[in-house]
Amino acid sequence: MSRYFMYVCLGGDKKIATFNMCPESGRIESTGGIEVDGAPGSIGVSPDQRFLYAGVRGPNSATAFSINAETGALTQIGETTLVDNPVYVITNKTGKYLLMSSYGGAVAASYPIGDDGVVQPDAISVVKTDKNPHSIQPDPSDRYVFVPNTGADCILQYLFDAETGTITPNEDPVVPTNENTGPRHFCFHPTLGVVYFVNEKGNNVTVCDLDSSTGKLTVVQYISTLPEGAEVESYTADIHITADAKFLYASNRGHDSLARYSVDESGRLSFLGATPTEAWPRGFRIDPTGAFLFSAGEKSDQIASYRLDSETGGLDPLEVFETGKGPNWITILEFS
Repeated sequence: MSRYFMYVCLGGDKKIATFNMCPESGRIESTGGIEVDGAPGSIGVSPDQRFLYAGVRGPNSATAFSINAETGALTQIGETTLVDNPVYVITNKTGKYLLMSSYGGAVAASYPIGDDGVVQPDAISVVKTDKNPHSIQPDPSDRYVFVPNTGADCILQYLFDAETGTITPNEDPVVPTNENTGPRHFCFHPTLGVVYFVNEKGNNVTVCDLDSSTGKLTVVQYISTLPEGAEVESYTADIHITADAKFLYASNRGHDSLARYSVDESGRLSFLGATPTEAWPRGFRIDPTGAFLFSAGEKSDQIASYRLDSETGGLDPLEVFETGKGPNWITILEFS
C-alpha cells in the first residue's frame, strides 16, 4: 500500500511541517516536522526521493535532509551556504546537481550533490540574471534551464550539461514578455513541448512553445488569471498542471483564488473560472493521485483541501487544516 507524505514550509515558524495524507479522503494529519535555521521558502526533492532540499532564507543556505520512506520523517544531513539568498531550489533530472536562483542577488547557480545527498560548497556555474529571478527549472530532457525574471519582464534560457552541471546562456538568451507581466513560477506540459509561466504583476499566464532541438521558447498565448471585471489588487504566485494535462491551475494572491483552465490538444489554455481559497495563496500542489489539490494560505496560516473533478477541472472544497505561521510551499510524495 502506498504512503503519502506532505511537506509544508512555514516561513514564520522557521520549520518544515510534515503530514500524512489519506489518498481516499484527502485528509491530512500532522506528524510534526523539523526546525531549520531560517525561513524555508522552497523545496527540491531528489529523483529517487531519498533526499529533500530546502532553500533557507537568512543563512542563505540549501539544507539537505534524508527522508524516511516508512514514516516521511526528515533528518538533517547538511547545510550548505549558497552564493546568495535562494528563492528557489531544485535538483536536475539525475539528482547530481542542485540548481538555485536568487531574487535579490540576481544570479542563478548550480552545485554538485555528493553521494551522501549533501550539497557541495563550491558552485559549478554562477550566471548573472536580470532583475529578480524567481525560479529555475531544467526541462524534461535535462538539456535546458529556464529562469523567469519577475522584475525584468523576461525569461532567460540556458543550456545545461547534465554531465558536468554547467549552465551557459543559450543563443538569443532573453525571451521578452509583455510589459509589467513579471514572470514568476512555471511548469511543463507532461507530453508536449509547451511551458506555462505565471506572471506575478500581470495577473496572467504566458504560454510558450519549446523547441526541443534548440531549447528556445516562443510566446504563443497570454491569458488572464482573474475573472472578467475583477477589480482588486492581486499578484499571482504558483502554477501546476494535472498529470493527464487536461487542466492547469494558478494562484491569485489578493483575489485569493485558484484560476482554472482547460488545456487543448496543442497546449493552449481556456479560462474556466476562479475558485475562492485561503488568504494569500503563496503555494499549492496537486497530490500524486491527481484527486486532490491543497492550497496554502500564507496569511491565514491554513491549508485548504479540494477534490479535483477529473472531468470538469472543478475544485470541490473539503476541509481546512491549521499549519503554523506563514505556509508558503507544499510538496507531496508517494512511497510504495
